[in-house]
Amino acid sequence: MSASTDTDRLDPRLIRIGLVVVFGQAMFVLDQTIVTVAVETLGRELDARVATVQWVVTGYLLATAIVIPASGWATDRFGARRLFGLAVALFAASSALCAAAWDIHSLIGFRLLQGVAGALLLPVGMTILARTAGPRRMGRMMSLIGIAIVLGPVLGPVLGGLIVDNLSWRWIFLVNLPVGALSLVLIRRVLPDDEPRAAGQPLDRAGLALAGPALALVIYGLAAAGQEGSFGAAEAWGTIAAGAALLAAFVLHARPRGERALIPMGYFKDRAFSGASVVVVVISMVLFGAELLLPLYFQQVRGESALVAGALLAPLGVGVALALPIAGHLSDRIGTRRIVAVGLLLTAVGTLPFTQLSDAPPYWLLGAGLVVRGLGIGATMTPAIAAGYENLPASAAAHASTALNIFQRVGATVGTALLAVILATGIGAGAGASAPRTEALAEAYETAFWWATAITAAGIAFALLLPRKERAPSSQPLA
Repeated sequence: MSASTDTDRLDPRLIRIGLVVVFGQAMFVLDQTIVTVAVETLGRELDARVATVQWVVTGYLLATAIVIPASGWATDRFGARRLFGLAVALFAASSALCAAAWDIHSLIGFRLLQGVAGALLLPVGMTILARTAGPRRMGRMMSLIGIAIVLGPVLGPVLGGLIVDNLSWRWIFLVNLPVGALSLVLIRRVLPDDEPRAAGQPLDRAGLALAGPALALVIYGLAAAGQEGSFGAAEAWGTIAAGAALLAAFVLHARPRGERALIPMGYFKDRAFSGASVVVVVISMVLFGAELLLPLYFQQVRGESALVAGALLAPLGVGVALALPIAGHLSDRIGTRRIVAVGLLLTAVGTLPFTQLSDAPPYWLLGAGLVVRGLGIGATMTPAIAAGYENLPASAAAHASTALNIFQRVGATVGTALLAVILATGIGAGAGASAPRTEALAEAYETAFWWATAITAAGIAFALLLPRKERAPSSQPLA
């Protein structure tokens, strides 16, 4: 699945391949945020406690975490096109099962199956784009996948609010069926067939037994900390510590195995890949952590409905949409270091209006901040991902995609948990104050956004690890 790279132009064939991949991934990215919006409705309709309904979200994340480390091996073993089509079909089928669930327990079980499919969609799709584009067009191709990664958290709450307010909860899953059916047709007609690249290479079973549970435990512990509003709970720090121990064991296991490891540790000796990994973690923390804070602020402090709160996030999507194509083009021409550094700076500047919430800033100012923030996120996420493939050989695409997706997932979970804990701490501190409740809430959100700004600014230092100069011409993808 390689394309000739004798020109820097994104020809129509490459664009079609990119759009088909993004269309197939749209179900996965939107589904995460749509279901989150519907948690309260699911509890009411299925007569279940909120703590039980949370497993509809948490179980999905854990299933994804366990399977995603094996996605690189599976891509090389079965072929990217075949595996991507299988993942789309499984996601659509499990969505139909979720819609047909008769109680909360059956819904949780079907969501686990959906998480297995979701674990394959993003990394396999990234592998297809990486192998197709070649190094000189990587930024522009990855800007296509950024449409799904970045705009999902923005559009998901709006779509989820519309469905929950006007239709049955089952439609949050049924909307995936026509998308999945059309995606399968497009995959068959547009994506080029590819042969397995490592048909005889055995699965690193010991590595999977360590990496999968390690990632699941860390994500579960972080999710528990976010729900409890504290990292001090035994359920939180105990599972995080256990996950970290398994992760350390995986590193010790993988280092001597070289390319036979589930995720080869040698990739991290490359400065561009290491820098990209850190930047992906930082921007995922800020993007998905704010996904939790922004709609809650508009609802709890400003008294807006879920639908209006989702609509108020639209300026963020506008900024992202404007930045993605420009950032992809520039990163291919001048390298990613300056693009990502400027993007992180814009993200921090765009967050500053939300650090003054106690003054009840007008919506036009918050909207302007969201546009600037969107410009920064659009200029950061996809160029950073593209930079991760800069110096790696073509054979590394599948495993590199797996690693970058793991960092994105962990960053999103860390950011959500950290900002949730900071917010809960601020609300608890303001509970005994003499200030009105709304003002105390605004100050708690203000503190959380200050932390988000600081994390973003710290990421600029890691952007300096990314490639600085224009990429050299190459006749081989990822050479």
